[in-house]
Amino acid sequence: MTRKATITDVYELAELFDQYRIFYHKNSDIPAAEKFLAERIKNKDSEIFVAENDGKLVGFVQLYPLFSSTRMKRYWLLNDLYVNESYRGNGYSKALIEEAKKMAKSSDACGILLETGKSNDIGNKLYPACGFEIYNEVNFYEWTNEYIN
Repeated sequence: MTRKATITDVYELAELFDQYRIFYHKNSDIPAAEKFLAERIKNKDSEIFVAENDGKLVGFVQLYPLFSSTRMKRYWLLNDLYVNESYRGNGYSKALIEEAKKMAKSSDACGILLETGKSNDIGNKLYPACGFEIYNEVNFYEWTNEYIN
């Protein structure tokens, strides 16, 4: 089952978020994860959906709003998708993506963007299976502040 995350989910969600960050080689910091997620939910900065199994949170997806000037519509950035290792292969990722797609449609967005590493074999199979297409028409560039972790 999937549903929109609420502020009461923050403690349990922070543990999943911490696992997600560790997967991306960041240090564990559950208190900071709780604070970050609580701020996103309270400030309505993002949309977070969770997957549950027997009342336990097992995965989440987080989307941030963007806008397309040329389309003059909202876009959503699917920034985070994570399912606990013990629950992978059971359709939770696809269910979370479908929840994200429903939200994008209901918000009259023109689409969902995401980025994943070329070496992410699972994601590179999952996203096309969920209807996403690789967009080869542009070059993707990034500027980062070297002092940000």
